[in-house]
Amino acid sequence: MKICCTVNGRPVEREIDAEARLLDVLREGLHLTGTKEGCGEGECGACTVLLDGAAVNSCLVLAAQADGKEIVTIEGLAGPGDDLHPIQAAFVEAGGVQCGFCTPGFIMSTVALLTANPDPTDEEIRTALEGNLCRCTGYEKILDAVRLAADRMRERG
Repeated sequence: MKICCTVNGRPVEREIDAEARLLDVLREGLHLTGTKEGCGEGECGACTVLLDGAAVNSCLVLAAQADGKEIVTIEGLAGPGDDLHPIQAAFVEAGGVQCGFCTPGFIMSTVALLTANPDPTDEEIRTALEGNLCRCTGYEKILDAVRLAADRMRERG
């Protein structure tokens, strides 16, 4: 079957197997390897991408469900000349990264959160990130990164 969608601002047409997961099409078909497979069961959040602006676990989404939709991966956030997106920069500056495996998923969940709610409370941040797991940071630096990103994005307007 064929799907047509937009990935990181570019139109994409692909022949896919009807059972293909969005994660596999992104990683293997489009070579967008920033989206990670951690558990394959929607528990860890490492595969989080935006599907029409909503954070989703791409390991649980059939690629066919992306037909006609807009997908943004971690690779689609950087600006011209590979300038980091303010959320990416905040994660680096706040030390919200360690091994980096979970970082793309946390960042994509943060994008969805701050797009919907530019001034979240700590409880709202925790709720938005509850589907993402990290084994290295202890989470406090990740929360600091989200707070910093929110402040910076509000300042930018």
